[in-house]
Amino acid sequence: MKIGLTVYGIASVAFGILDLVWGEFEPAHQPLQAWGDHVPGATIFAYIAAVWLIVGGAAILWRGSVQLGAAALSILYGIFMLFPLPRLHTAPEYLGYRTAVYIGVVANVCEQIVLFVPIAVVWGTLTTKGGLSRKAALAARWTFGFCSLFFGLGHLTNIKDVVPMVPTWLPWGGAFWAALTGVAFVLAGLGIITGMQDSLAAWLLGAMLLVFSALALVPLIFAAPHDHTTWGGNAYNLTAIGGAWIMAEWLGDRRRLAGHSQGAQPA
Repeated sequence: MKIGLTVYGIASVAFGILDLVWGEFEPAHQPLQAWGDHVPGATIFAYIAAVWLIVGGAAILWRGSVQLGAAALSILYGIFMLFPLPRLHTAPEYLGYRTAVYIGVVANVCEQIVLFVPIAVVWGTLTTKGGLSRKAALAARWTFGFCSLFFGLGHLTNIKDVVPMVPTWLPWGGAFWAALTGVAFVLAGLGIITGMQDSLAAWLLGAMLLVFSALALVPLIFAAPHDHTTWGGNAYNLTAIGGAWIMAEWLGDRRRLAGHSQGAQPA
C-alpha cells in the first residue's frame, strides 16, 4: 500500500499544518460546528488535532513507524467521524424532510468515513496476524463502497449545487459533468461492494478525485488564498485520493493472495 500511504501521509501532514496555521478546524471538512457554535475547548482541540495529524502523517511515511502512525490516525479520523453526526437530525429540520436532504447528510458523514476506513485497514493489517479477518475485510470493503455510492447519489440528487464547482470552460455544460461524476461514484461504489474489478474501481476513484483537485479545487486557492476552506478542501481531497489508493492496493493484494492460495490447492 506504498503509493496510497505516501499520498495519505503527505495529505494528513498538510491538513494538520493548515489547522495549525488557522488555529481552528476547517469548517467544511472537519465540521465540529455541527455540535454548536461554541463548543468548549474547540480551539485547544484543534491545535492538538493539528499536531496529531502532522505527527501521525509523518509516521506513516517511514517504514519503522507505519503501525504507530496508522494507529494514531485511525483514532483521530475515527473521532472526526463524530463531527457531522448531529446533522442527521438538524439538517432535515432546516432543509426539509426530503430524500435528497437525507442522502446529502449521509454523504457528509461518509466524507469522514472514507478517510477512516483505509487507515484502519492499514492498522488492522499490520497488527493482526495473517491480516484482517474475512468479516473485517468485508466490512471495510462494503463501508468504503457504500460511501462512494452515496457520494454519487448526492451528486445525482443535487446537481444544481454541484454545477458551480465545474469549470465553465469544460464542454457540454456543468450539469453533464455533475451527472457523469455522480454515475462514476455510483459505479465505483458498486464495483468495490460486489468485488467486481474492485481494485480497478478504487484506483479509478482516486484518479477521478485527482482530476477533480486539479480542475476544480486547486484554482480556488488562487481565487481565495486566505480562505481556510479552499486550502482544507484540497488537503481533504488529497487524503481521500490516498485513501482510495490504499484500498485499491489492499484489495489487489487480497485478490492476488487468494489466487495464490487457490493455486496451491491440490487438484
